[in-house]
Amino acid sequence: MSPDSHPSGCLFLVATPIGNLGDLSPRASETLKDCDFIACEDTRISAKLLNHLKIQKKLISYREENEKTKCVELATQIEAGQKIALLSDAGYPCISDPGFRLVRECHKKNLKVIPIPGPNAALTALAASGLPTHQFTYLGFLPKKSAQVMKILETWKEYDGSVILYESKYKIEKTLSTIMQVMGQERFICLARELTKSHESIFTGTVQEVAKRQASRSGKGEFTLVIAPSGYSFS
Repeated sequence: MSPDSHPSGCLFLVATPIGNLGDLSPRASETLKDCDFIACEDTRISAKLLNHLKIQKKLISYREENEKTKCVELATQIEAGQKIALLSDAGYPCISDPGFRLVRECHKKNLKVIPIPGPNAALTALAASGLPTHQFTYLGFLPKKSAQVMKILETWKEYDGSVILYESKYKIEKTLSTIMQVMGQERFICLARELTKSHESIFTGTVQEVAKRQASRSGKGEFTLVIAPSGYSFS
């Protein structure tokens, strides 16, 4: 559905590439061209995407630090007839990124919210992992404190589906070690790094095997982890 078919105000949730710019859909590109302005997590990162698309559009900063107040302001503008596109730095707004409060505010005011689907690291990693996909849970980023991480892993230790989480380059080795400690060295996992980018890597095996392989490679990049159900193996 074209943005032009929505004469009244509305919010577009636009998924952006998680690495490869070729993954932006034609519908997403058209939406960015036709909206009144763009609310984005980091205006510098979104400006690079718009420059690539040769689109000139006003950018408004909408990030975790200002989301509580900005969501009311943006919803008021939508109510007044503005068509606003919301972008994350990469992937889908609201999924471990700002956006939830604005979407909630729009629903409170009975305003139109239109999702423009596209790239998502969690589902991409799950599909490519070779681990069960019939049932899964998404945990996002783990807490900083080790005790909290261990508690979360204990909670999901016997879950019947796959568990998906994100991890930073600063904590990936420690998190792999904690998974071994809580779930055992033979637990099957997939470690996906830099998905869709030139240095993409996807390793699936026991957590001991994956941790050893990761230790010999660069620790840089963005990581998505998929943990298989208890008792799962490739045999």
